[in-house]
Amino acid sequence: MHDLSGRKVLVTGSSKGIGAATVRRLGEAGAYVIAHYSSDLHGAEAATSEIDKSRKLLLQADFASLQEVEGLWDTAVAKCGRIDVLVNNAAIMRWDGGFEQPLEVWDSVWEQTLAINVLAASRLMRRAVQHYLDNDGGTIITLSSWAAQKGVTNPATIAYGASKAAIQAATQTIARAFAKQGILAYVLAPGVVRTRLSEEFAATQGGEDNVTRGLAMGEWVPPAEIGELIAFLATGRTRHLSGATLDINGASYVR
Repeated sequence: MHDLSGRKVLVTGSSKGIGAATVRRLGEAGAYVIAHYSSDLHGAEAATSEIDKSRKLLLQADFASLQEVEGLWDTAVAKCGRIDVLVNNAAIMRWDGGFEQPLEVWDSVWEQTLAINVLAASRLMRRAVQHYLDNDGGTIITLSSWAAQKGVTNPATIAYGASKAAIQAATQTIARAFAKQGILAYVLAPGVVRTRLSEEFAATQGGEDNVTRGLAMGEWVPPAEIGELIAFLATGRTRHLSGATLDINGASYVR
């Protein structure tokens, strides 16, 4: 059991999937959880239902708006005083960004994807770095994807893969640039995780059985395992792992 008592952790996209599993695990470990959601308040409430009300704060922000991204950070700091860990999880994946699409659709998919997956996430990391420089360090944990390493299977999701590569590079830059200031930054690169996004992806690839047959373990990654790893990294006990990209795909992709 990882002890996160007294640590304040901001998790973006906490209402479903990896984010929901993460806030549950952080709560179990004793952390004060700041659970961000975009529109699904019910999902965020369900994910944090087992956490005592004295150790949680639910905040809404639409990451398509950088003003709301800034407001999220300002509100979290104003209410909590300090944020020890930022978990950059919120992201979107559009399925209609293929090469055969009209230019206006292609451009729209790229703009929306980069706005949320890169620009919003980078804004939060910028605020986190500034905050950590004034508060003796802190931790950033970024959810990337194995798509950032090997490209996407479905070319219609090219913007998603590119966005995950961009935010990975940004996180690695922070790790290298601010290591001496006590800022730790990690990248997680999941494979096929049991989430709504992966289920939608599988539908474009001939169904779940077809996707599962190509996995070394013959099974999808449980979101709870990613939450467990995030809780471990949030303890700050693995300082010299900072800058690493951790693959979580059941040996289906080994670099």
